[in-house]
Amino acid sequence: MPFHEDELAQAEETHLRSITAAEADGDERAVEAALRPRTLDEVVGQSRVRDQLGLVLEAARRRGRAPDHVLLSGPPGLGKTTLAMIIAAEMTVPLRLTSGPAITHAGDLAAILSGMNEGEVLFVDEIHRMSRPAEEMLYMAMEDFRVDVVIGKGPGATAIPLDLPPFTLVGATTRAGLLPGPLRDRFGFTAHLEFYEPHELDLIVHRSAGLLGVDLTDEGSAEIASRSRGTPRIANRLLRRVRDYAQVRADGVVTREVAEAALELYEVDQLGLDRLDRAVLDALCRRFGGGPVGISTLAVAVGEERETVEEVAEPFLVRNGFLARTPRGRVATPAAWEHLGLAVPPSTAGEPTLFEE
Repeated sequence: MPFHEDELAQAEETHLRSITAAEADGDERAVEAALRPRTLDEVVGQSRVRDQLGLVLEAARRRGRAPDHVLLSGPPGLGKTTLAMIIAAEMTVPLRLTSGPAITHAGDLAAILSGMNEGEVLFVDEIHRMSRPAEEMLYMAMEDFRVDVVIGKGPGATAIPLDLPPFTLVGATTRAGLLPGPLRDRFGFTAHLEFYEPHELDLIVHRSAGLLGVDLTDEGSAEIASRSRGTPRIANRLLRRVRDYAQVRADGVVTREVAEAALELYEVDQLGLDRLDRAVLDALCRRFGGGPVGISTLAVAVGEERETVEEVAEPFLVRNGFLARTPRGRVATPAAWEHLGLAVPPSTAGEPTLFEE
């Protein structure tokens, strides 16, 4: 049922107290969790997903049934976990959280599912990393609300069917392409979260500043939002670091000048590139002449693991036109050379190469 005004006021007061307590304890994770929206109405951005999901939840409420299973995909930090929490809150049911890597055996999944109550929401983060036996058990659980628990081994093994109460599975993945087709098709609602626009991040920064009690100007908020890489999680993290700088080295007010000085100290430039991003571009341009170069070689050059470069730095660099993937390796674009203040090589600038006439 929708929240009443007195319930919202009480919830808001409790919410602010939880943030204050988390800050007093120095628990950054608790502070970050407390900044999450708690209802669909509080969600900024993702309007298409918000409207679609709101319709699914309202229809389920009117029917008095658990909503269809939900699959949320998209890059890290865009709010997949937050939406799972909101689904449980909107349906006024408990939320159980786990992750794909934690479910290594079918028995792990059976233990979780057997403890579910009717209507509850089960959130599985990074669902594409579940073990194959657990995935196959999940097919039947999602479709028929039943699992077969195998007792014993060998010829004497016995499969005992276990009926499950209707529940809602919310799966989150950063790599939807790795999900098997049979699993993906069992989700009644799928949504892909997009990166946020600067004006949406500006609203998020203002909201978080209000919850944290940060004195923030419009120009300071816009500066933080413009360097947040389209990601609310990064926006909130940068806000807390700029707040620290303002309290220690300024008068406590986050202005544009304070935000610029703080973000320069934390090595976040005007476009949101951090130390790792610039190290990748610097190695690609200065050491390898702009490429092409393999991702493993590039990772060794910057002193990071291949997965870190490929999953943390590369998506943002590709999306912003600094780096291109080719069959022969990674290649720096003219924008990368210009961002580093280097002269763009003729072949990179579009002039004929040795293989072109």
